[in-house]
Amino acid sequence: MRPAPRHLLRRCRSAGLLSAAALLLAGCVSTRQAILDDLQENKYFSPANYTREPQLPANLRRVLLLPLCGGTVMPPETSVALAEVFATELQRTLRFEVVRLSREDCMRKFGAPEFSSAAALPHDFLATLGREYAADAVLFVDLTSYRAYRPLALGVRAKLATVEQTRLLWSFDEIFSADDAAVSNSVKRFYGKGDATGIPVNPGHGALQSPGKFAAYVAAATFDTLPPR
Repeated sequence: MRPAPRHLLRRCRSAGLLSAAALLLAGCVSTRQAILDDLQENKYFSPANYTREPQLPANLRRVLLLPLCGGTVMPPETSVALAEVFATELQRTLRFEVVRLSREDCMRKFGAPEFSSAAALPHDFLATLGREYAADAVLFVDLTSYRAYRPLALGVRAKLATVEQTRLLWSFDEIFSADDAAVSNSVKRFYGKGDATGIPVNPGHGALQSPGKFAAYVAAATFDTLPPR
């Protein structure tokens, strides 16, 4: 039997490559459409349980972030890990300069590593912190609930108060739970990377299984409700 002419072999190979490319493109389109359908199916979560001033005071430039208060909700090592996540997301808001009070310094100065925004505070607590850190305001962040297994959940209570006259500029209290379809969809959007059409192509499903990544979304959504500059 005579071998097939080379030009026929080239045509077959080209046809095979085109078929493979078509299948790959079809798969990408299907995945893309599935992502789009998933995002359109659910609503996004918008925190509603907060109050704030219409605008940050013009003279508020430096805010002291207190140690994340986990209380009895989580072990101290978890509070320490999540504190880094919340601090990073707060700095990304660019609302003000952020300085931090460490758990060690808090213990040394006030006899406890953390203080809840709902607890009684030591005498001259805010005034002392304002003087020592040249801070205009103090930010409390409490974690009120925590579920580290699926569906992930995190409750946040936070307050921003001025050092002088103890004026409350912002108060927040919300629970984020991944079993809420709107929260789940918001997490995917938070980690999604948009292309030229604005459609997320990497929806970040893994964030719904990672307490740290989920906490980053929660922190960003929380601090997004701070008064504007």
